[in-house]
Amino acid sequence: MTDDPHPPRQPLLSDSVIVLRAPTQVWGSRGGDIGEAAIDGVFHGDVRVIRSLTVHCDESDLETISTVAHGADRAVFGLLARGIDDPMPDPKVRILRDRRVGDGSLTETLIVQSHVTEAIRLTLRAQVRPEFSSLHDVKAGAPAPQQFTIEAVASDRMRVTAGSSTVSVAAPNAAVDTLDGAIDITWSLDLPPAARVEREIRIDITDPTLVVRGASSPAPWDLPLLINRVSDPRLRRWLGAAMGDLDALRMSLPADPTDEFFAAGAPWFFTLFGRDSLWAARFALPVAPEIAASTLRVLARVQGHAHDAPTAQEPGKIPHELRSAGMQLPAEGVALPPLYYGSVDATPLWVCLLVDAWRSGMPEGEVRELAPALRAALRWMLEEGDTDGDGFLDYIDRSGHGLANQGWKDSGDSIQWRDGRLAEGPIALCEVQGYAYEAAVGGAELLENMGLTDVDDPVQPAVLREWARDLRNRFAEAYWVTTPEGRYPAVALDRHKRPVDTLTSNVGHLLGTGILDPRDEAQVATLLRGATLSSGYGIRTMSTEAAGYWPLSYHGGSVWAHDTAIAAWGMARTGLSEDAAAVAQQLIDAAEGFGYRVPELYAGDSQGQSPVPTPYPAACRPQAWSAAAAIVCADILSRPISSRDHNILTGSGLRAVV
Repeated sequence: MTDDPHPPRQPLLSDSVIVLRAPTQVWGSRGGDIGEAAIDGVFHGDVRVIRSLTVHCDESDLETISTVAHGADRAVFGLLARGIDDPMPDPKVRILRDRRVGDGSLTETLIVQSHVTEAIRLTLRAQVRPEFSSLHDVKAGAPAPQQFTIEAVASDRMRVTAGSSTVSVAAPNAAVDTLDGAIDITWSLDLPPAARVEREIRIDITDPTLVVRGASSPAPWDLPLLINRVSDPRLRRWLGAAMGDLDALRMSLPADPTDEFFAAGAPWFFTLFGRDSLWAARFALPVAPEIAASTLRVLARVQGHAHDAPTAQEPGKIPHELRSAGMQLPAEGVALPPLYYGSVDATPLWVCLLVDAWRSGMPEGEVRELAPALRAALRWMLEEGDTDGDGFLDYIDRSGHGLANQGWKDSGDSIQWRDGRLAEGPIALCEVQGYAYEAAVGGAELLENMGLTDVDDPVQPAVLREWARDLRNRFAEAYWVTTPEGRYPAVALDRHKRPVDTLTSNVGHLLGTGILDPRDEAQVATLLRGATLSSGYGIRTMSTEAAGYWPLSYHGGSVWAHDTAIAAWGMARTGLSEDAAAVAQQLIDAAEGFGYRVPELYAGDSQGQSPVPTPYPAACRPQAWSAAAAIVCADILSRPISSRDHNILTGSGLRAVV
């Protein structure tokens, strides 16, 4: 028996239209129909409840002329029905599909407009096909529909049930019936001259087993005030679109509905992700300090408290992701539990966000409530995060079915030698040491200044400072390499404590953490802006001089907006203001090329090769940390150069006006 030469593949996303309001997302074509592409459907939580929703007219083909987004949760599709038009060249019969998505709802309003001087008759038909496939099966390219039951509730309403999910489909003033597992909807319309008629389909979805829910409060920022702080018209457009996406990505846990966080992104990461939610909240701190505080609380509630290899849980550890059910990725040999802790960086990043929030004015009482979680996280860094005793935070999958790589570059081939060989674990990523250093120094300051030390706890400010000092010295001795590209920190140490010598974007995360001295920070910034890493649309994840470089590699040559924003932010924090501004401008160029909704990642092709960035066709969008990168760029560019310093994002920039 041979392997399938054409195994199922993850759906492509770049040509699809998404409309969303967490935890519901709708993917479809530019003409409004849902169902043609592999990603298409109505998703609620981790289930694709509707596979297709199509509309056609008996009397005419429907031709698409426009697709217009009105924020993240609404899109209007413009169609022509020229088969029932008059013979003149101007089109006079138009149908608009106005799609609006809410938490557990989809409303599709069909607006028929006629400018014909005579009465016309047309029949509109819609078909809704339920499915109830797991999101993970859809991602694997092998959707597996569940059995479902359709029953009539009224003449214009059907109810579909499968497991814990219930979907109600209503179409007022229509004939509604079922055929071959689908719901058929028919409207017979008589339009007088110059008429306008509206008809509606409403889909409501409930699933009491969801582990996340949508936000119930308005977004906690003043968007007009925020945009008016920015002078660059392109950045204003990006910021407007990005804040709309962040609004739609807000979520909470059912037990604590007022504590919101940003879902990582659509379609695959529409839930709580430790690292992603923390970085998005950290970027957004100047404009949404409430979400920074609530993200900290949400993650503290699921902080690890025991040792459990199957879930990678350890005492004090901040989790990687939370889902309703485990995630199976057979092609990659991955089977993750619903609550999974396989992240080496989420814990120090949690501490860094708390310190930033405290410095930015987080209420003292809220900081004090998190003191036990802070001490537990710091204790994890000192006692649990180093698996092999070499003094560096590292990771290795002990379950045999978890993530092989547990930093932000978590694909299986992301940590490579310059000659293309894969590094062997345990792996100690360079950026994680920077996060840990910053967390230890900041955590010591917070504990000391607020009097939060516990005499019975070994995690004391002096201990943290000594640990950080030793880490900084060890890092300087162990990580630096010299190759034909120059001198720079290795991406990681491998299991043999050898520095993995590829030049990668990871080094940009070291800027501003304090683990490098100023001269080395300047050297790193120069390399980040050099031809092998800088694409003109941002910083490549891997140098073009590395054997493993490929512009369409997920982590081996592509550009990630958040990754580039972290480097720009670090440059600003270290006083490299002109470098920071130049990198921010590259991201604005990329945003323009993507219509101001920047995806999860895009190709590493240079700006000289292409006047617009090349999509990575399977990239998620919107992605919280890609959207929040707009805030970083706005904060960098809204300050006079002379005022930019290490207080960026916690000082006077955008926060001063919100």
